[in-house]
Amino acid sequence: MAEQIQNQQKLGVIAGLSAYILWGVFPIYWKLLDDINPIVVLAHRIVWSLVFCLIIILVTKQLRQTRLEFRKTFTNWRSAIGIILASFFISVNWYVFIWAVSNEYVLQASLGYYINPLINILLAFLFLKERFNRKQILSFTFAFIGVFFMTIDYGTFPWVSLILALSFGLYGLIKKVVAVSSLGGLFIETLIVSPIALFLIIQLGSDYSFSVGELSTWLLIGGGIATAIPLLLFATAAKRIPLSLVGFLQYIAPTIMFILGVFVYQEDFNFVQLFAFVFIWIGLIIFTQASSKKVVARKVA
Repeated sequence: MAEQIQNQQKLGVIAGLSAYILWGVFPIYWKLLDDINPIVVLAHRIVWSLVFCLIIILVTKQLRQTRLEFRKTFTNWRSAIGIILASFFISVNWYVFIWAVSNEYVLQASLGYYINPLINILLAFLFLKERFNRKQILSFTFAFIGVFFMTIDYGTFPWVSLILALSFGLYGLIKKVVAVSSLGGLFIETLIVSPIALFLIIQLGSDYSFSVGELSTWLLIGGGIATAIPLLLFATAAKRIPLSLVGFLQYIAPTIMFILGVFVYQEDFNFVQLFAFVFIWIGLIIFTQASSKKVVARKVA
């Protein structure tokens, strides 16, 4: 029994690492499509994610379960509004990320996913009535100082970072409230926005020639697979490893993005930005430590 639990935890760690590494290298994938309008890339990502989810549902014989989830979601008006809002927020998140990569804002994207855990706690405080401890307040203070210095250096507020963090944070908040599986949820969310995505593909079809022989065509189709696989891996990890470990692993993705932005894509990175990131990193270390102790305390209780 103990060996079986240990094997499940190992599987969870491997799945979690794989998910966050894949999310971290996403800029490389979308960078290959930076000659195509980001809204077209988003539209294809939505449509092919829907197709790939449907294939998985059919292969794994989860069609009946998905239909029940769909019916349950839309027979409750709160769940229906929630899943519609979730589809909107994840679409915004996907678009801004693709746009950021195409326009050399990988570092801002990295910053967005670094501050996302702090945004999650803030949203939990505002909407779920959770309360902060002193270390969490301190972590917010360090993160705020970091964003403040980043704003001074850019001359404008880092909107890319804020939109990415807020859209993903609000998406996660809704997913906590709306009871739906990872695969079923992604299928329903992409199904909701697919009509708009298809309309955009048709309207902007003249901007891009969808040819079977083109590498970009296969990359657009593969965007659906690239979207679904990390989400499914993450769902596998979340069921098998402690929340504190999931919280630690989530910093892998923005760290990889940060390395790509500085060393691969050679985006502007000066002392002020380094100073800002150091403050944010310190805030995240304090936040992770405080959150881990909170989880342990709950288990002991």
